[in-house]
Amino acid sequence: MKPISTTRLIIITSLFLVFFTNFTFFTKVIEVYPFTGINILFILSLGVVLFGLLVFLFTLFSSKYSTKPFLITFMTIAAFSAYFMYSYQVVIDDSMIQNAVQTNMNESLDLLSWQLVAFVLFLGIMPSIYIYKQPLINTSFKQALKIKALISTLSVSVIIITILVFGSYYSSFFREHKPLRFYTNPTFPIYNIGKYAGATFFPKNTTFTKVGTDVKIVPNSDRKLMIMVVGEAARADHFSLNGYSKDTNPKLKQEPKLVNFTDVTSCGTSTAVSVPCMFSFLGDNGSNTEKARSQENVLDVLNRAGVNVLWRDNNSDSKGVANRVTYENFRTTETNTVCEGDECRDEGMLKDLQTYIDGHKNGDILIVLHQMGNHGPAYYKRYPKDYEKFAPTCNTNQLEQCSKEELSNAYDNAILYTDDFLDKVIKFLKQNDNKFETAMLYASDHGESLGENGVYLHGLPKLIAPDAQTHVGMMIWMGEKTQKRVSLNTLKQQRNNSYSHANLPHTLLGFYNAKTNIYDKKLDIINSN
Repeated sequence: MKPISTTRLIIITSLFLVFFTNFTFFTKVIEVYPFTGINILFILSLGVVLFGLLVFLFTLFSSKYSTKPFLITFMTIAAFSAYFMYSYQVVIDDSMIQNAVQTNMNESLDLLSWQLVAFVLFLGIMPSIYIYKQPLINTSFKQALKIKALISTLSVSVIIITILVFGSYYSSFFREHKPLRFYTNPTFPIYNIGKYAGATFFPKNTTFTKVGTDVKIVPNSDRKLMIMVVGEAARADHFSLNGYSKDTNPKLKQEPKLVNFTDVTSCGTSTAVSVPCMFSFLGDNGSNTEKARSQENVLDVLNRAGVNVLWRDNNSDSKGVANRVTYENFRTTETNTVCEGDECRDEGMLKDLQTYIDGHKNGDILIVLHQMGNHGPAYYKRYPKDYEKFAPTCNTNQLEQCSKEELSNAYDNAILYTDDFLDKVIKFLKQNDNKFETAMLYASDHGESLGENGVYLHGLPKLIAPDAQTHVGMMIWMGEKTQKRVSLNTLKQQRNNSYSHANLPHTLLGFYNAKTNIYDKKLDIINSN
């Protein structure tokens, strides 16, 4: 095989990436700039700019030993990114990278498909083999340096000239349509991998901050017991309690002591962001996971005050929230007795809870149950077959292959199973109503896109995320003794108020009558009046 120059290999690779891994990017661009008239030239210029940028980056980091590994790495990342952006219309940002890193093996297998294999084979493996097998022309260090300077200068010049020629278009592109840049491949994924790696391996010198150190529980005659259920990917508009046409909440609607809140916004669009935020005192700033993890959360504060806190997890993990309280993993048959193969059910988290409660004779109790809920894309796995009320269903993780009805039915059956699970939680609390002030608080971490405008799953940057990913289900149930202290009628009058995850930590403090300087009564849903 005849040797080729490093520059030629870089140009071939860059052209391949622009033409074959950026179809989602150009599709999004055409939605904003229709492919007619001068728009055609502008769209072509975007390809030129992206090509110039890739050539510049590859040239900058090229050397005798690094060029091929560098190009192969970019090609592999681009192949995976192209698949997920095309199939689910997701954006590969740093929170998505964080989700991928923290996802367990079973959840990863849910994403495996023949289409993914095809993408990786044709866009990743085969081009990488070509790159690997190409012999490169040997050049002296001095000559290589001259070529690198020349190609880098030409690349930057092409980028600048192209942008200047279409100045008004690029002004609009950068100012008014920033989200379009999120779909450039592999530049945006690589940037966010670097961003995530930097934050992980080279964290800022932040001191872990204790909060609520002055907390005290003001006692009354009854101990308090709450079960907080952290839902997964449950969008509000698929709850019949919120007016959805399908009866997805047949059991909860019969519970007169339940208050369902119709207008609740999540602070993030992914578990990795939302779960730490739900328990932090940072409000909207809690979506910054680095900040959220650098200070104590409401569980720490309640634990310090003497509340017995237990976290049970049937999802990936607590995302750091339960690091300093009792944590139990229910994603395994060793602890969860309600499993079908590798799929363990949420109701298994109720096992031996009474034993835990009876074993804690003193102090209030908070139990957090982290659901598998509606974790996608394999919604059909998230419920036992007995709950397949809505049919036909989407029985594949290739969501774009299913009809809207099939996809919706599978998702709604999972909501139906959550309805049953929450009903079981309420029944369990009723058994303890004579000994405790009892309550259940349910809130989903984020919502889910089900193919609207071609978007699936979740994790889009909140800036561009649709309501389906941020408008979430939330509800409160209260026992008899609790209602003597908290007005059920007042809560029902507030059911249509606008709330967010920022309300949750203050509501938890309010329920336990915990007094501390970080408590904000205005954010406490049950005691704000």
